[in-house]
Amino acid sequence: MIYIGSDHRGFELKERLKKRLVDNGLTVTDLGNDHLDPQDDYVDFAQDVAEAVKGSVGNKGILLCGSGAGMDMVANKVKGIRSALVFDTQRAVQAREHEDANVITLPADILDEQQAYEITKAFLETGFSGEERHVRRLEKMGKIEEQ
Repeated sequence: MIYIGSDHRGFELKERLKKRLVDNGLTVTDLGNDHLDPQDDYVDFAQDVAEAVKGSVGNKGILLCGSGAGMDMVANKVKGIRSALVFDTQRAVQAREHEDANVITLPADILDEQQAYEITKAFLETGFSGEERHVRRLEKMGKIEEQ
């Protein structure tokens, strides 16, 4: 399942990105916001998406806010979430191959619809490499998370 969420600064891009994903046959669950609200808080939507993603190994999350930084910080506070703030397709691929990211955060202030779509597509189509060094590093991250 793909979960998506945004605050007011990412709302318009989220709506366009969600439509493109659905038009391409993907199932996307929108966890908000469902309307443009300049007073909303990115924390709420980032937490909702992160909590939904942690429910199953195959789940993926897409977050959008102005800079991407705040939502990425929130998502990474949820146990089991490996969120990456991604600005281009190369970083999306690396986040999946090396860090087995299950959430990406997109900075809506600097990405257009095509860029956001290409980044998301790369994220969704790339698998974890499973290389020993990456597995080892993820295990170390897990130990930090347990502290």
